Amino acid sequence: MSILIYFGVLAGAFAILAKSADVFVDGAVGIAETLRVPKMIIGIVLVGFATTAPEFAVSVQSAYLGHPEIALGNAVGSVICDDGIAMALAAIIAPTPILIDRKILKIAGIFLVFIYIATYIMAFDGTLNRYEGALLVLILAGYIYFLFVTTRKEKHEVSTLRRPVAEEASSPDSSDSGKSLRSQSIYFGLGLAGVVISSRLVIWACLHIAEYFRIPEVIIGLTVIAIGTSLPEIGTCIVAARKGQGEIAAGDIIGADILNILWIVGVSALVNPMHVSTKTVNFMFPWMFLIVGTMLIFMRLNYKIGKRKGIILLSLYASYLFMTVKLFY
Repeated sequence: MSILIYFGVLAGAFAILAKSADVFVDGAVGIAETLRVPKMIIGIVLVGFATTAPEFAVSVQSAYLGHPEIALGNAVGSVICDDGIAMALAAIIAPTPILIDRKILKIAGIFLVFIYIATYIMAFDGTLNRYEGALLVLILAGYIYFLFVTTRKEKHEVSTLRRPVAEEASSPDSSDSGKSLRSQSIYFGLGLAGVVISSRLVIWACLHIAEYFRIPEVIIGLTVIAIGTSLPEIGTCIVAARKGQGEIAAGDIIGADILNILWIVGVSALVNPMHVSTKTVNFMFPWMFLIVGTMLIFMRLNYKIGKRKGIILLSLYASYLFMTVKLFY
């Protein structure tokens, strides 16, 4: 089969993946709103998990099919891509420096450093087993519970005051609510199906491209697939920055970074224990520390990220790409 066909399938699969993830997000949010799930839960759980659906689908299926370097490379590479491309472009494009919430940075920043060090220690011997995957998922569950409890305490008074008004103002007909729930469930199901199918096509095309050019799977996972599956985050950050909502971009990136490691790597290891060369592990994790650490330091300096800092992050990502190709190809 012609190599052009593989590239064509890859481009088409990425396009379907991005659109399917978008439909998946809309369906998830629609279901939550119809069922009157608190917006905090929508933001932290549903939207966060939905926007990382491409990475999750590709990594989990790669692990299941016996391609651990693609699975781990995609997850770690997506973190690097989110910070080195998405956050960088948001800072460069934003009309004014992006303001960083001090409280969120203090909690999430420390947590990010902790989970990255913990995951690196687990993967240092070249293996992530099911017990370690389960531990990562449990840490994520604990983090979500912590956020839920702290946010509920902060907003308890406001919620109590607004509840009577909300109940009077919104008493939708049960039949309309049922129709809405059905339609949102259809969107959710179609989006999920699109994400799963298109991610399988991405893996298929990338494996054949790698075989054709004799490119190691780790390069494909760390670069091509990572960038492709990070398109939702990149697009969200660019749009948010152009609209002057850079804080949304920063929040999305931090949330995606946490989920990429705890959720995606954790579940991938649960599905199939991952065995990756120590050379790969000792390359990808230090680079992730460098780029993520630089982003967090930039966020801490004056609690702003402007164009200059964005250019530095983008330059670091370019260096990472160069070193990836040089070391593994």
